Amino acid sequence: MSARPSWFSIPRGSHFSLANIPFGIISTASSTTPRVAVAIGDHALDLAAFAAGNGFAALSTIHPHQAVFSQPSLNAFAALGRPLHSAVRSYIQAVFAADTPCPEALKTNSALQKQSLLPLTDVQCHLPFKIGDYTDFFVGLNHAYNCGLIFRGPANALQPNYKHLPVGYHGRASSVVVSGTPIRRPHGQILTNPSAENKVPTFSQCKKLDFELELGAFVCRANNRGEPVPIGKAEESLFGLVLLNDWSARDVQAWEYVPLGPFNAKNFGTTISPWVVLTDALEPFKVKAIENDAQVLPYLREKDEKSVYDIQLQVDLKTSAQSGNTSTITKTNGRHLLWSFPQMLTHHTITGCNLQPGDLLGSGTISGTSLSECGSLLEQSENGKTTVHISGGEERTFLQDGDEVTLTGVCGSDEEALVGFGQCTGKIEPALTLDF
Repeated sequence: MSARPSWFSIPRGSHFSLANIPFGIISTASSTTPRVAVAIGDHALDLAAFAAGNGFAALSTIHPHQAVFSQPSLNAFAALGRPLHSAVRSYIQAVFAADTPCPEALKTNSALQKQSLLPLTDVQCHLPFKIGDYTDFFVGLNHAYNCGLIFRGPANALQPNYKHLPVGYHGRASSVVVSGTPIRRPHGQILTNPSAENKVPTFSQCKKLDFELELGAFVCRANNRGEPVPIGKAEESLFGLVLLNDWSARDVQAWEYVPLGPFNAKNFGTTISPWVVLTDALEPFKVKAIENDAQVLPYLREKDEKSVYDIQLQVDLKTSAQSGNTSTITKTNGRHLLWSFPQMLTHHTITGCNLQPGDLLGSGTISGTSLSECGSLLEQSENGKTTVHISGGEERTFLQDGDEVTLTGVCGSDEEALVGFGQCTGKIEPALTLDF
């Protein structure tokens, strides 16, 4: 994608180029009420202030709806539908373009620039949506195979249903947090001696705390209860994507997941990046998903063979050591998915389940085929059997207190036209001392 010149200074290599225009929720010290903004370079454009200053004068389609920009979440804006999301994004791109057709909207309006263009260092980011429901899928084929290999061996690594449907479980919406929020090490039931004939758990703080590198998609269109969303219309129901870290207590999970799947091992925290990249911005980076050699049922068959995204993903671990060693421990790509978000959404609704604007869908862990491409420590350490080497001579099997995990993701190679997600960061706090 070629860069579009702008009159506004956008740092080279910024995730938030003019090709992007991601949406989020911000507040400032001088105006603590959360409201809608977009990220542009190292600034945020406060859309509530921009609208109040008549910045949208030349976009008549948004005039009846400008109150959505003063809301503390993106839910109301998302519910307006993808054609309007696209129109607002395109208009903002035009406002910032060097040859803008409406210079009075911002370029020559210094007063409005001062009111609405805010350095990112001066804003606080909040959860972008009020999340009603959160469903986490398991559609990273390599991750699923690696986990199955660890626990069941190569012959049974993938369950019989895996290539026939997007496997998922219902997560906990109330514990989804925005990047920068600390994550408390949880307690739970743990089986300390899995090979013992008499399997009796102990109650302990988690000793196998892990991250999971994922993408998340937000729903923007409600469907009526009892009315599934057909695969040909599923993309219309998707607002945009974020980075997602599905923190996992692996030892708790190993004991509890049979027979009904994850529960307490997953419900204590999920971190997402604050800026939502619209599906329009990601459209140029669509690629084929991993080939599925199973016969997919008709309701899940997509016409467009390009259905996932070429997103360069990375995980950095900053240790709790005094030196604060930081190492890149994972580099992988969003193309390593067996099922697309439209397929996830269609399968989610096939029973008539009614989704709402603001519902969150997680992809499941995204891993490539080598250890350095694995999106979790469970895979990289083979469930604690080997160590992951960190700079400064440190090693990890799982996360220690004080460790900080940062996910990043970006599309494109033109340093002036990147479409990125910024960062998704969380730091591990010690477990509470419990007296029971």
